[in-house]
Amino acid sequence: MSSPSSSAYSPSEKQTKQGLGWMEWLRGWLYLVYEMLFQRIMASHLQNPLPLPPLNDLTCIVTGSTSGIGLEIARQLAESGAHVVMAVRKPKAAQELIQKWQNEWSGMGLPLNIEVMELDLLSLDSVVRFAEAWNACMGPLHVLINNAGIFSIGEPQRFSKDGYEEHMQVNHLAPALLSILLLPSLIRGSPSRIINVNSIMHYVGFVDTEDMNIVSGKRKYTSLAGYSNSKLAQIMFSSILHKKLPAEAGINVVCVSPGIVHTNVARDLPKIVQGAYHLIPYFIFSAREGSRSALFAATDPQVPEYCGVLKADEWPVCACISHDCRPMNASEEAHNLETSYKVWEKTLEMIGLPSDAVDKLLEGDVVECRYGAKRE
Repeated sequence: MSSPSSSAYSPSEKQTKQGLGWMEWLRGWLYLVYEMLFQRIMASHLQNPLPLPPLNDLTCIVTGSTSGIGLEIARQLAESGAHVVMAVRKPKAAQELIQKWQNEWSGMGLPLNIEVMELDLLSLDSVVRFAEAWNACMGPLHVLINNAGIFSIGEPQRFSKDGYEEHMQVNHLAPALLSILLLPSLIRGSPSRIINVNSIMHYVGFVDTEDMNIVSGKRKYTSLAGYSNSKLAQIMFSSILHKKLPAEAGINVVCVSPGIVHTNVARDLPKIVQGAYHLIPYFIFSAREGSRSALFAATDPQVPEYCGVLKADEWPVCACISHDCRPMNASEEAHNLETSYKVWEKTLEMIGLPSDAVDKLLEGDVVECRYGAKRE
């Protein structure tokens, strides 16, 4: 697997930026249009569904797996033999899906090895409870797929009960907390992987670490800003996590772009935009097509080697895989290491973890979080 484009960006920018420059903004939108128009051609070499090797020895947690891309990921992993944990907000819906899948799979092999655990990313208490329950099992975790996300297009700004803007919490803060708290299980499952389902929309995102909730008035809140900023924050945080995990830990961090996909995110779109989605099916991926990059990142044997090359080269960004299952270069802003470290520090503060949480967990120590059962 080759490295990203050699046109690397400056790892640090001395001046304090207030937002994307107009050239960065324009390049981002042009890239988005290009991806929508040509993603199907660029991914024409891929089969649908993506063939997977036997995965009988893998345990995988998939968040948001009752619909869209997450549903396809969970089902295909299970049908390939993996032990799949559906981490979902509505366990009843997941149980109904499992029953349906088992009935359809009947006679084709051993019953699917799937279980359900409740996880609500709009509650950081719920994230801590989930991680504590899983770690208490003392079993290995080989793949964590942070798939769940929201994009409430056109909706007014909303905040979680934890006080954070909902896009930022669901798409970045909660997955970050889950990833760190599950490090003990990922170490037991080493070599293991953290896969973050990101978005090409991060190209038009900008993160102000002094205004993560977009409430200061310096910038106008839009749902597009909330979503794209949260996805950029996820890449920046993942890049620092990638750097902080030593090679001997055997945990690789990867962000993937599923492409532009027709999923349940469209339920939040205005009716006219939903209609446009249906009018251009050739350009828009199905959920199954959109699942391929995450499945590739979770199972392909070349991925750890690629992550190792980036770590050895001190590349400023973690491994990023495009919708065509090839390496992609993250946005120019994602290469800003100075901001990435600020995002790392601010995120740990927001999710209630100490600055040395990763180091302590790697050493086998207990880390206290201000969220969870002790807070209730």
